[in-house]
Amino acid sequence: MKLGITGTMVANDWDVCVADGACIEACPVQIFQWYRTDKDISGIDAVNDTTDWKGEGTTEKEERLDFTDKADAIREHDCIYCMACVSVCPPQAVLVDQGNMVEHEKAAGTYVKIEAGTANPHSHD
Repeated sequence: MKLGITGTMVANDWDVCVADGACIEACPVQIFQWYRTDKDISGIDAVNDTTDWKGEGTTEKEERLDFTDKADAIREHDCIYCMACVSVCPPQAVLVDQGNMVEHEKAAGTYVKIEAGTANPHSHD
């Protein structure tokens, strides 16, 4: 079963991902989180059910329930484009593309088109 690609600015190809957790450990701003895929459990059970959270493992990888989990960039908007995740991914399953910011903001519902001559919606006048 193909899992596809998740993410817009920070895309992860789950069909190529080997789930070794390198991107999760390398990211300085912690945009990644383990995500259980539909490969082994139903989608309704997958929500926030990625680790046992006992704090007994020495790494996040050791806290995982199984090895069908995949890294998901759930906090893409916090990405600082340092490319640490890309450089440590053995199969090159992670693609970071700042050019996809508009698509990401549209998908997140935060896209604001500023017309020429209008006030900046982010200013605090």
